[in-house]
Amino acid sequence: MAEPARARILVVDDASLVRLYYRQALEAAGFVVEEALNGVEALEKLLQAPADLVIVDVNMPLMDGITFLRALRRQPLPLAALPALVTSTEAGPADIEAARVAGANLYLVKPLEPAALVLYARLLCGVPG
Repeated sequence: MAEPARARILVVDDASLVRLYYRQALEAAGFVVEEALNGVEALEKLLQAPADLVIVDVNMPLMDGITFLRALRRQPLPLAALPALVTSTEAGPADIEAARVAGANLYLVKPLEPAALVLYARLLCGVPG
């Protein structure tokens, strides 16, 4: 019997330590993890190989997370409907609202506990825990 396909997550963050932290937690939970340094690279990667979830930082060079979300939501389906989890150190109501309006499905404030990251990734990907 074939092994079921594992959910693929694209982590978009300019901080290498954050990407590594997310990668370790998510891969330990059985996800396949890809990485991008900014929104431009993330869009290029998603156009080449769709993902099941994108986890995106807000503050990044070239294309920030909010601009990335707006661009993502303008893509044709099914890419435009890709679940997006936004992570940021910014915790103000205006920051959360800006992400929601841009198309975020969920907004979490850094630092994230690995268990919470995995739980929300499973929920957004529809993967049983």
